[in-house]
Amino acid sequence: MAEMNPITAWRRLLALPNESRTKTLVIAFLVSAVCALFVSGATVILRPIQTANRAAEQQARLETLIAGIPGMSDLLAQQGGQLSTVVIDLDSGTVAGDVTPATLSAALQDSSNWTGLAAAQDLAGLGQRPDYAQVYFLRDSDGALSLALLPISGSGYNGPIDAILALRADMNTIAGLAITGQSETPGLGGRIEEPAWLGQFRGKSIADASGEVRFAVAKGVAGSEFEVDGITGATRTSNAMTRIIRFWLGPDGYGPLLDAIKRGEF
Repeated sequence: MAEMNPITAWRRLLALPNESRTKTLVIAFLVSAVCALFVSGATVILRPIQTANRAAEQQARLETLIAGIPGMSDLLAQQGGQLSTVVIDLDSGTVAGDVTPATLSAALQDSSNWTGLAAAQDLAGLGQRPDYAQVYFLRDSDGALSLALLPISGSGYNGPIDAILALRADMNTIAGLAITGQSETPGLGGRIEEPAWLGQFRGKSIADASGEVRFAVAKGVAGSEFEVDGITGATRTSNAMTRIIRFWLGPDGYGPLLDAIKRGEF
């Protein structure tokens, strides 16, 4: 039996009545195949545009986020450059391979992604520390890292204190501090949000030549390059700020990340 010519087969198909199940199924399949081909082609063509748009959207979200933090927007404007974000594995100080900014919230709902802290470790009074943290980098026009913005948190006198600490490229000089959440006593510990007090942090050193973290909120007037003035009448809040910053800049916080940055891995 001679093979049927494709054109002849197509004509026979079209000659079938519209009520024919065979004709309906074949036409539906062909329409689906053509649509799938167009969609696939459009996806390939538009992918670079979509990627660029997502990058622009992420950049806009980052800038909006940071602009809403008192003191940080001015700091970024002074430095200039491109802001980016990444999720860090705090244990290793490296980029988290399987957790992104988009999936971080879901990852931290899993209790296995938290590390319990012994009393001797838990300077910040957290009880447990997340294994991952989202940090922000500001790079200059040449791509060199100029600022690292590190979210920090811990227990204050009346409740949690949340902040973002900005470090300069040497990872040992504070560029600024912004308090993003606190419930300390108004007029006393609540003064940690005052621009005049936060302004003291700029230029302060974190650690000495041996690498020991020495930053502290003094009990009175600052007496060294590692100190800022204490807050009168708010000793517990001042001490809490010392402990929070020391914890997050130490080995159980961002210490491994700071070491990696100093080695040029970022």
